[in-house]
Amino acid sequence: MKAMIIMNPSSGKEKANEYVQKIKETLQGRFSDIDIRKTEKEGDAASFATEACIALYDAVISMGGDGTINETINGIAEQDHRPALGIIPLGTINDFARALDIPLEPYEAISILEGQETRAVDVGKIDEAYFANVLAVGSIAEASYNVTAEQKTRLGSLAYFMEGAKSFLNGEAIDLTVEHENGRWEGKSFLLLAALTNSVGGFESLAPEASVSDGKIHVFIIKKMSFPKIAAIIPSLLKGELKESDEVEYISTSLLNVSSSKEHVVNIDGEEGQTLPFHAKVLPGHIRVFVPAKKAM
Repeated sequence: MKAMIIMNPSSGKEKANEYVQKIKETLQGRFSDIDIRKTEKEGDAASFATEACIALYDAVISMGGDGTINETINGIAEQDHRPALGIIPLGTINDFARALDIPLEPYEAISILEGQETRAVDVGKIDEAYFANVLAVGSIAEASYNVTAEQKTRLGSLAYFMEGAKSFLNGEAIDLTVEHENGRWEGKSFLLLAALTNSVGGFESLAPEASVSDGKIHVFIIKKMSFPKIAAIIPSLLKGELKESDEVEYISTSLLNVSSSKEHVVNIDGEEGQTLPFHAKVLPGHIRVFVPAKKAM
């Protein structure tokens, strides 16, 4: 059996090599060949993952943040052979790991590989690309591009929250048309979130009913509102009751088309992606991921 470790050296700092050695020790009893690939530029993780599919590897272990995980999934999705995916979270938010109850402490995450328990999870497809966790459109989503690497290191998820708060105060609502399997919504919105999982931006209660394998995109459209109303929905967000707010339109769908009268950039799994319009759908149970035994299915 063959395994590939895809490592983002910029994540995990000086301990990254230690983590690789621990992964090798954990896998050696089951895998005869273990290859290590280090990313140097954008797109490397996707290329390595595709190579593993073509060469019929049995497992791909992705070390890094949500961006590295997204690239790895883009390399695996819709390939004829798809290796099981291992996730060692080394990023700032690690939403996909949170949604799967994979420990955020790297050595604990590595220990999951010993059990070889997997779960089939959904993957989202946006036009010709793929996502594991969330799509976001609006001034708040675009504000996240202003967060520097230094801010991420120093403040963690708080850095995104601070930029988002500035955007709420200064940003403008945008015109959106949202078509889904049950109808259509049109109006002005500060933010559209289309989530595959319950964890978005480190908030694990955004969509508590969402599952990584329910075949649905959970869409939250935060409408144009005043600052007092914005403040009023924060408790709903923290309690997992955001969809109950009068200022939020909630949609559960397996198909989604979003467009606007102006050009806006889509945030895909926390990274700057394409511009509107987009078409998205769910690929149900598309990839098997190593998970804690209690989460295996």
